[in-house]
Formats: sequence, C-alpha cells, structure tokens
Amino acid sequence: MTGIHQHNNRHFKNQFPPYHSENNQNPLSLIAITTSSKTPNTRSIFIDHVDPVVVLGLQDRILTRIDEAFAESKLTVRGNEIKVSGPPGQFEAIETIIKELIKLARRNGAVTDNDLITLLALQKSDRLLRQVTISPDETLLYTTTGVPVSARTPGQKEIVKASNKNDIVFAIGPAGTGKTYTSVALAVRALKERQVKKIVLVRPAVEAGESLGFLPGNLKEKIDPYLRPLYDALEEMMDYDRLELNLTKNIIEIAPLAYMRGRTLNNAFVILDEAQNATQIQMKMFLTRLGVHSKAIITGDLTQTDLPKNKHSGLQTIQHVLEKIKGISFIYLNQNDVVRHKLIRDIIAAYDRYEKKQESREKTGGEPDNHIPDNDK
Repeated sequence: MTGIHQHNNRHFKNQFPPYHSENNQNPLSLIAITTSSKTPNTRSIFIDHVDPVVVLGLQDRILTRIDEAFAESKLTVRGNEIKVSGPPGQFEAIETIIKELIKLARRNGAVTDNDLITLLALQKSDRLLRQVTISPDETLLYTTTGVPVSARTPGQKEIVKASNKNDIVFAIGPAGTGKTYTSVALAVRALKERQVKKIVLVRPAVEAGESLGFLPGNLKEKIDPYLRPLYDALEEMMDYDRLELNLTKNIIEIAPLAYMRGRTLNNAFVILDEAQNATQIQMKMFLTRLGVHSKAIITGDLTQTDLPKNKHSGLQTIQHVLEKIKGISFIYLNQNDVVRHKLIRDIIAAYDRYEKKQESREKTGGEPDNHIPDNDK
C-alpha cells in the first residue's frame, strides 16, 4: 500500500522527489473537515470521510509541495491529522488550500498539478483568503469528457461577474490567464440556455495582414490557422456532431475581423479575441456591429501586439475612450491569474522585469541589454 497510510508520523521538508499529479484516484464522499488548536503555534487539520491519498497525493507529494511553499511552517501527518507548526497567518493559508483541494477532489475526482499551482499562486498574491469558492451551481458548463468548467482565478471570476452585468466586457491580461477559454465558455452557456441565438467568434488575421487572397485554399482553409485557438476551446465544450451542425448552420460562426464590416449582429454572443492586433478603426467597426439582445467580450494582451509600428492598437486607446460608459466593463488580469504551465507565470514576470530595465536604460541614455559590443574595435 502506498500513500498516507504507510507512515504514522511524517515530516516534510525536502523529504520527497519533485511533485507529480495523481489523476487516477477516485475520492470517497466528503463529509467534513475540522480544525483544532493544540498549542499557540501548533494547530491541526483533520480530513474526515475522504481518502487522504486523493487529497495529499501518493507518498504525500501534494502536501510536501505545500510544505515547501511555506518556509516558516512545518507540516506533520499522522493518520488523517495534519499538524501545522508555525505562524498563525500561514496556518490560515495552509488550511484554506487544503480545504480547496478537498473540494476539488470531491467535485472533479482528482487534484491536478494546475489545481495546486493555481491555489499556491493565489495564496502568494494574498487573495486566496478573500476568494469565494465556486460551487457546483456556479459551474458554467461541462466539457465533452464531463469535466466542469468554472472560473478558477479572481480575474476569471471578474470576467464572469462583469459579463453577467454588462453587455460589453474587455478582458485584458497576459497569455495563459484563461481570457479566451472563459469567454468561450460564457458564450456556449448562453447559447445552450437560449439567451442568444448564435455565437460569433472573431480574430484579427494580422499575420496575413487581413489580405488573405494570396494564401492557398478556400476561405476556410486560409483563415483556420489564425482561428485555431477558438476551435480548440469549442471542441472541448461541445461534442463533434453538435459543433459541426452549429458551424454548418452558422449558429456558431468563426471569422476574421475584416469580414465583420457592414454587419449587424442581433441576439448574438460576440467575442473578439487577440484584440491587441485590431487597429483603432477596426475596433470602432467591431463595437458598432453589436445589435439588440447581444453581448460582447473583447480579449487581448497589450504586451503582444503584432501590428506594424505605424499602427496603434485599438485595444490600447479604447480604455480611455470608453472608460466612463455605463454597461461597459474593463477587467484586468495579471500573472497571478495564469493557469497554464507553471513556467508561464515566471516567463511573464521575467519579461516584465526585462522591459522595465530596458525602459530605464533608454531614459538614462544607456545601452539596451541586447547590445552586442564589436570586439574587433
């Protein structure tokens, strides 16, 4: 037998190899999790009526990862009791993380790498304790494999909340924060609940300069590479036959931004993805397509604009143009909302530091970091 029941009393600092997710475990029914105080600096968390291996991982790897994240605390396990010795503030954070892991295990049948990474990141940004857990009733929809789709980070929750209250929402933030995925989930939910009659997903085909005629193939073959991320999200949320039928009947439409000119979109949920690559004229054109009983979400990352240097991003200027209009909401996500590979968060942070350093050098007249000296001189 492996897992928590192998040891009667276990300490965790640097005891186990690197963390790996255990996705093949099935949780037992969850009844309660309680806490009690032993001494002023040591408190306990009890996991009752749930398989601890699912929550803590084989060989307690998940709990080891939590222990490593809190340097001032020591975690010890005996049976179903987790003893936490350390500052009270850290205990509260650790307790919250373990409670969230138990809820995830119960709801999803397993705890994944990304679940733990996200919870640790939220705690690090001091927002986990203020986060309201998504209940089953708040699930947006289910994927084709039965996995519930719901907002997982504070930024994603703000997108959902803003979309419920406003007809136009701008979701601005770095790659990997789930802007597109959350928006598509909202659109599919609205279609399934018959709040709208169609979904329109739009992207600027900026790599082709919106002039697609020179590319080989028919229109669909020309634009599909630029719209593939939208297909990927849809394919997770709708079975193949239903998706193909909706695409055939134009109930779901995926198109480059240039093809929106002159249209009026009524009873539709419209998403403009990668909006940082829309010019100011294109942004105005898109926003004025919205008809009655329609909603729009515009997503983008201002740090990854692919427009030529002589063209300004419409997403950059729109923040100042529309900031005071009622019914329009701007949501800003950051690296703490990243839900992709854990290294994405570190990459974004590294680029932020690099760009700030470059700006500082340019202001002081210094050489940029990428300057290569001529050694022959």
